[in-house]
Amino acid sequence: MPPIGRPSALSSLSLVLGALFATAAQAQTELAPVVTTATRTEKSLDDTPIRTEVVTREEIRRTNARTLRDALENVPGLQLREVHGKSGYEVSLQGLSSDQVLVLVDGMPVAASTGSTVDVSQFLLGEVDHIEVVKGASSAQYGSSAMGGVINIITRRIQPGFAGEIAADAGSYGQQNSSGHPFGVGSSHGQARLEGGTETVRARVSADSLNSDGFAEEPSGWSRQGDAIRRDQFGGRVSWLPTKQSEFWLDGNAYREVDEQRYLYFAPPNYIPQRKTEHIDRDRLGAGARWRFANGISTRIQGLDERYDSQSREYSNGFLGTNRQSSQHINHVSGQIDLPAWRRQLWQFGADYHRETLEQSVDGTSEVNGNARRRSHELFAQNDILASDDWEVLLGLRWQNDSDFGAKFAPKVGVAYTLPGSDSWSGKLRASFGQGYRVPNLKERYYRFDHSSLGYVVIGNPDLKPESSNSFQFGGDFRIGQRLNLEANLFYNRVRDLIQTDMSNFAVINGVAQYTYANIARARTRGVETGLRWQALDRLAFNGAYTFTQTRDLDAGRELTRRPRHIARLGADWQASTADTLTVRGRFQSSELVDSSTNGRSPSWTTLDLAWQHALGGGLSAFTGINNVFDRQRDFSDSNDFAPIAGRYVYLGLRYAFSSAR
Repeated sequence: MPPIGRPSALSSLSLVLGALFATAAQAQTELAPVVTTATRTEKSLDDTPIRTEVVTREEIRRTNARTLRDALENVPGLQLREVHGKSGYEVSLQGLSSDQVLVLVDGMPVAASTGSTVDVSQFLLGEVDHIEVVKGASSAQYGSSAMGGVINIITRRIQPGFAGEIAADAGSYGQQNSSGHPFGVGSSHGQARLEGGTETVRARVSADSLNSDGFAEEPSGWSRQGDAIRRDQFGGRVSWLPTKQSEFWLDGNAYREVDEQRYLYFAPPNYIPQRKTEHIDRDRLGAGARWRFANGISTRIQGLDERYDSQSREYSNGFLGTNRQSSQHINHVSGQIDLPAWRRQLWQFGADYHRETLEQSVDGTSEVNGNARRRSHELFAQNDILASDDWEVLLGLRWQNDSDFGAKFAPKVGVAYTLPGSDSWSGKLRASFGQGYRVPNLKERYYRFDHSSLGYVVIGNPDLKPESSNSFQFGGDFRIGQRLNLEANLFYNRVRDLIQTDMSNFAVINGVAQYTYANIARARTRGVETGLRWQALDRLAFNGAYTFTQTRDLDAGRELTRRPRHIARLGADWQASTADTLTVRGRFQSSELVDSSTNGRSPSWTTLDLAWQHALGGGLSAFTGINNVFDRQRDFSDSNDFAPIAGRYVYLGLRYAFSSAR
C-alpha cells in the first residue's frame, strides 16, 4: 500500500478537473422543484435566496435508494459516518459534526437515536417525495442543532383520485453472505403505498420493510462485519381540505428495528465471542393545519409527539452481561404567519415550543445523572425584501429561551442578485451570514456511558456551555446555453466552545479511566463546493461535484478528526431506449485524520454504483444494480480504516405503480 499523506497539488487539481468535466443532470427545460426549507415558504429552487440542494423523487427512484442514508449518499460534500457502537450512520456537513445538523420530517424534528445524533439509516423512503439540504447556520429559521445545516425530508402530497406502488427487491453480498452461500439472498426489501381520495378528504397508508442477514469476511466464523438488521416502518395520513386554501391533517409513523452485532473480545490469552442485540421502537404522531385568508395572510401550525425507546443486551460467551434501556420523549409545536406582499416585502413571524426528556438505565440502575429534561421557547421573524427585479435581501432574527441556558438572539442575512443574462447564459449570486447556536444535548450533560469492562467511562457534564458559530456562504450558479449548469460556493464556519470528549483530562479510578464532555476548543471549517450538470444529449446527462474542506482546532493548532479534505461525486444517466435507463454514481473521499495523538489516518477510497431500470409496461418495471462494483472494502484489522464497510452488493427487483390521480 502506498504511504498515506497530503495530496499533491497535481492530484488535487486532477480531482477538480475530473469533477468539473466528469459525469447526470436534468435537462434545462425541466421545471425547477419547489422547496421550503431555506425560508419556510414555498419557492422555486431557482428563486430561493438561500442555497438549497435537493434529492428529487426521480433521483431516489433511479438509484434505488431504500433508506435516508442511501438517498443522501450522492449529495455533494456530505459525509456519512458510522454511529459509534450502533448499526447506523450519521451526517457531517461542511466539516461540522452530526450533533450540529438538524434532521426534520416536513419541518418537524426527528429524535436523536443516540441522544445526540440522528441515525439517517432509520428512515425508510416509502412516503418521501424529496429531500432538501441547506448547509451552514440556519438559526433564523431553525433553532438549536442547526449550526451545521438542515436536512428536511418532504413527504408526498396526496392528490385526488387513487394511486399506489408496490416494490420488492433482494440482493447478495456474494462470498460474504452470512449464510456462506455466495448465490444466496443476503438482504431483502419490500415497500407498499396506497393513497387518494376526493377533493376534500384524502388518506394514505404505507409500509416498508428492510431485512439484512449481515455479512462477514469469513461467514463460517463468529464475527460479522455487517450487522444483521430488520427494519419495519408503517405510516398513515388523513387530510381534510374544506376549501382550496385550507387543510387539516393527522399523520402517524411507527418504526421498529431489531439488530444484532457479533465480534470477538480479547481477554488474554483467549478471544471471547461477544453478541449485542438492540430493539428499537419509534412512534411519531403529528397534526397540523394551514389556511390562507382572502386578504392574503397565510397561517400554519403543527404539533408533534415522538417517543424513541431502545433496549440493548450484551452477551459474553453466551451469557447476558448488561441490559441497557433508553427512552426519549419529545414534544414540538410550531406556528407561523406569512403576511401578503407589502411594498415588495414578504414578512413572516413564527414561534416554536420544544420539550424533551431522556431516561436510561443499565441492569436497573439509572445511567442519567440529574434531571435530564429540557424546554425551549423560540420566536423568529423574517423579511424577504424584493428590492428590485434583480436584487433580493432576506433578513431574519431568532430568539431562543432555553430552560437551563437563558435567552439568545441569532441573526441571519441573505442576499441574492440575478446577473444580467441572455438566451445563451444566465446566473445568480448568493451570499449569506448566519449565527448558529446549539445548547448541549441531554446526553452530553447527564448521560453516564459505562464501559468499565473495556476500561473507560464517559460522564456527562451539567456545566457545559452552549456552542455558537458564525457561518458565511458566498457562491453562485450559472446556466450556459440550455444544457450546461455550473455552481460554486465558498463557505467559512467559526465555532466557539466546541463540545467534545475531553481526552486530555481524565482520572483513573480502580483502573477505569473516567472521561467527560467539555468545551475544549475553538474551531474553524472553510472550503469550496463546486458542481456541474451537463445534458450532453437528449438521452444522456452527466453531473459532477467536488468539495474541498479545511478544518482547524484553533486551540490545539491541528486539523479536526474524521473530516476528509477532498470529496468528489460523479454520475451519468443514459436513457438507452424508451424502456431502459442506466444510472452510474461514483464517489471519492480522500484520507482523513482519525487519531490526533498518533497522526493515524484512514486511507482514501473510491466506489462506483450501477443501476438499470427497464419498463415492462402497464406500470410494471424491473430494476437491477451493483453497489460498490469494484468491491472496495476497509481493512477490518486496521482500527484507523474507515473506508466502506460493505463490499460488492448485487440486487434485483420489481416495481408496480398505478395512478388515477387528477
